[in-house]
Amino acid sequence: MTLDKTIQKVRTGERITQDEGIFLLSNAELLDLGDLANDIRFTKNPNPWVTYVIDTNPNYTNVCTVDCIFCAFYRKPGEAGAYTYSVDEMIEQFKTAAASGVKTILLQGGVNPELPFEYYLELVRRTINEVPEVYPHFFSTSEIIGMSEVSGRSIREVLENLWKAGLRSIPGGGAEILSDRVKKKISNKKGSSADWLEVMRIAHTIGFKSTATMMYGHLETDEDIVIHLDAIRALQDETGGFTAFIPWSFKPGNTPLEKIIPSYATSTRYLQIVAFSRIFLDNIPHIQASWFSEGKKTGQIALHFGADDFGGTLLEENVHAAANFVNKTNVEECKQLIFEAGFIPAERSTLYEVLHVESRADVA
Repeated sequence: MTLDKTIQKVRTGERITQDEGIFLLSNAELLDLGDLANDIRFTKNPNPWVTYVIDTNPNYTNVCTVDCIFCAFYRKPGEAGAYTYSVDEMIEQFKTAAASGVKTILLQGGVNPELPFEYYLELVRRTINEVPEVYPHFFSTSEIIGMSEVSGRSIREVLENLWKAGLRSIPGGGAEILSDRVKKKISNKKGSSADWLEVMRIAHTIGFKSTATMMYGHLETDEDIVIHLDAIRALQDETGGFTAFIPWSFKPGNTPLEKIIPSYATSTRYLQIVAFSRIFLDNIPHIQASWFSEGKKTGQIALHFGADDFGGTLLEENVHAAANFVNKTNVEECKQLIFEAGFIPAERSTLYEVLHVESRADVA
């Protein structure tokens, strides 16, 4: 195996193996990865558009019993600062968001064993009926597993009931790194990599679409990253249910893991991960650049390293904020950042349908 041969294999459109992926990630120069990834991006998405979605990311509860050591957001039941909002309160939040122009609600929370399954079903039904302006993109795999445990229903039954209530897509949170060697250290109560993949598999077979995610920059190695991407690629071969891949770096502030990993992963590492993801995930339509988790300038640069989507406006976000990491934007700045990076902003739906392509006059 040589670097030149591996790069040539990518250039000819051949799928690289896990071993080739590890070799490429560990040995290729950053700019070579970026060049390869950018070519693939324009092969898959030839328009000079970068998409974005007008969304917000509220949380219905921060009560959680999973105790992930990378999380600063959660509180144990009864702990100071713990909260759980009623369905009525969440609907009011959604109405306020809709009035400000939000079109997607990305909703997640802790794994709260005090909440009955009906709470989640009512939340979906009432969102659709009472706030039809917004699209519900609700509940990570961890929450769905929690619903199964609380209700005594199987994962399939939980997802089928959520589907009947009107839910059509779920976010990709809860994956972290799909390597059990790492999962046992950072989230040993959360379940295995196979659990995350199985929830996604069942969801996709029912008809749900979802994103896939990865949180790196903690205890993982290059090999763990490739194992993660290979698992996502294999499931996408099977189901075709993933709309996009979203990597972000671990934020250590206020987390138990901060004692071991006190600093952020570098912007260089982020660009490497984005580019490599675009190369390896040959069956995923979109790669998201994160202005939010990595900073606006790094997010802009990532658009030249294989990413074709700029994520959401995230008018509310609490998880990274709990780790003392906050970036904020608005719709106009989001569009301006895309223009400044050399692309044309295109507003999209949750499912990556282009709703409106901007012109400079729209932003001026």
